[in-house]
Amino acid sequence: MTATRQAVVIFGEALIDEFPHQRVVGGAPFNVARTLAYFQCVPLMISRIGNDPNAALIRNEVQRYALISGGIQTDMAHATGRVVVTQDDSDDKTDHRFDILRDQAYDHIDAEAAFHVREYLYPDHHQGVLYFGTLAQRQTASSEALQRLLTTTDALKYLDLNLRTGQYTPAVIEQSLYRADILKINEEELKMLSRLYLAGQISAPADDATAEEFVPLLKLLITMFDLQVIIVTRGARGYVYLDRNAQLLSNGEHLIAVDVVDTVGGGDAFSAIFLLGLCRGWDTALSLQRAHQFAAAICGIRGAVPQNLDFYRSWQQQWNLPDLNEGMP
Repeated sequence: MTATRQAVVIFGEALIDEFPHQRVVGGAPFNVARTLAYFQCVPLMISRIGNDPNAALIRNEVQRYALISGGIQTDMAHATGRVVVTQDDSDDKTDHRFDILRDQAYDHIDAEAAFHVREYLYPDHHQGVLYFGTLAQRQTASSEALQRLLTTTDALKYLDLNLRTGQYTPAVIEQSLYRADILKINEEELKMLSRLYLAGQISAPADDATAEEFVPLLKLLITMFDLQVIIVTRGARGYVYLDRNAQLLSNGEHLIAVDVVDTVGGGDAFSAIFLLGLCRGWDTALSLQRAHQFAAAICGIRGAVPQNLDFYRSWQQQWNLPDLNEGMP
């Protein structure tokens, strides 16, 4: 699959992960947007934040990455999205519990404002990519805003299913799958789809399965939801890619050794670099390879995006991309 699509619209949550002693800017769509922005893909991030100190942290990141700010709406009635992270350090283990608060600003993205900012800033969006997930569809306002964007563009629709416990319904999953052209999922999400839609027909491959063992299940899902592509990310085992023309790509036996610090943001990093490949017209196999390498590197640092932007510069040099970010902090 090759394309040279320039306009990238990213819809969804920008939020704050609140650890006991630290607040970290996050949200899968915002992670993707920041990485794409550094690599000069100029995405339009559509989200909604409050009028509070947490919003200021997100605005600072918008500025740090030179993101387009016009798609970030301000909500005077609802707080900036928060995820409260509780840590239990007993018995020399660190466990995390994530409480994703409801009725946050990103649940109230205004459809009319989102539509008009896209039309004004990206009139060529029909030749682009629209990235979306499921978390920002949990309440009516943002769900309706996304549906308006999806149904008024011919852009390639990239769905990162990104399921969070208690934050989705089967109807949201199904509607999203039918809207998507490219589906990116992890192995656990693939197992869920197998149970939901193919119970009794075919089960998901085992953890140590070869890429070829994924083909029957992925073919059925591609046919069922009229998808162009499914990408399954497998953590340290890499990825499996299958398209509707039966092109199968994987990392094969080429696994990347990395000292994992945390896996937060690994999938977002993969999506960002795959989309970067679409923007720049890279060959699909090359995009997948680079996405896997970059995601592995993100798992070797703390957090979903690097605190020091020098992290990106080594990849910029490795991929022979122009450095237009001189002077960025």
